[in-house]
Amino acid sequence: MRALFYPAFDKLELRDLPPPQPAPGEVLLRVAATGVCGSELESFKGRSPRRPPPLIMGHEFCGIVVAVTDGDDEKLIGRRFVSNSLVSCGKCAACQRGDTHLCPQRQIFGMHRPGAFAEYAAVPTRVLLPWPDELPATAACLAEPLANGVHIVNLTRHLAVERALIIGAGPIGLMCQQALQAMRGVNTLVCDLSTGRLDVARRLGAAHTVVSRDNDVAKEITRWTGGDGVDLVVDAVGAATTKRLSLTALRPGGAAVWIGLHGDRIEIDSYQVTLPERQIHGTYSARMDELATAIDLMTQKKVDVSSWTQPDSIEHGVEAFHRVLSPGENDIKAILTF
Repeated sequence: MRALFYPAFDKLELRDLPPPQPAPGEVLLRVAATGVCGSELESFKGRSPRRPPPLIMGHEFCGIVVAVTDGDDEKLIGRRFVSNSLVSCGKCAACQRGDTHLCPQRQIFGMHRPGAFAEYAAVPTRVLLPWPDELPATAACLAEPLANGVHIVNLTRHLAVERALIIGAGPIGLMCQQALQAMRGVNTLVCDLSTGRLDVARRLGAAHTVVSRDNDVAKEITRWTGGDGVDLVVDAVGAATTKRLSLTALRPGGAAVWIGLHGDRIEIDSYQVTLPERQIHGTYSARMDELATAIDLMTQKKVDVSSWTQPDSIEHGVEAFHRVLSPGENDIKAILTF
């Protein structure tokens, strides 16, 4: 099979490799399309020990079942599915609570098990959801990152949210922006360093956009909210500066959700959290029901995941990966097709 292979740090190449052998309870999926996630770009750029080579990356994907391991699953052959990005154990305390995405034994495609930057992937049937006929592969494969935005909506349902700041107009930021708009009717302010990405955010429904430099964001929030601050901030960047901004931008009683993973350790003024009762939420991945919601949002055309993405054949996978590693104004999300 053709695969975009990560053989060693700083190397990426197209290779012919043997297809994976599905274990009991798994099917062999012929991959139709795979999104390139920012976490994979960061892992490659930073030589992250979380994704040590040799490895086939890729965890945002959809495909068609071509082989099964259980006779009872033969009816699945030829059917189209969207896969979750992770496989939980189903038995631990987190799984029993319904927090399958927080399973301590979870396995991530393209991290703990071979991923979908390849023609074939071995996938447990329990992490598959039907791929609607009316949804193109280049959209269906992005259900997983959109589900991250759906999860953030559900994580903050306890909060009255009229206005939200989205820090970062990359793929996850745009997914979170649209999930908040579609599911809760939130007015969104999006900030980013790229004017091209902000153009996309406006086209996708952002009420306001601002270039992230100097004190521009703080000034715009003060003007927009009359000095009160926004109800919710989603930090889709995750740098020390953006995490601090996520707190100063909030109204008293508001919530910051940290999804970006650009940096780890930071120093913050804890009084900014305690005295105004601001909340900080970490967020990771999504549950199967949220993946299903993401598929529905795309199928019903309530969310646009297609007009701003850049599909490329796997034959050009190395070039596509490196292009979004050092993106231009119009390079937001690469998708590999087969």
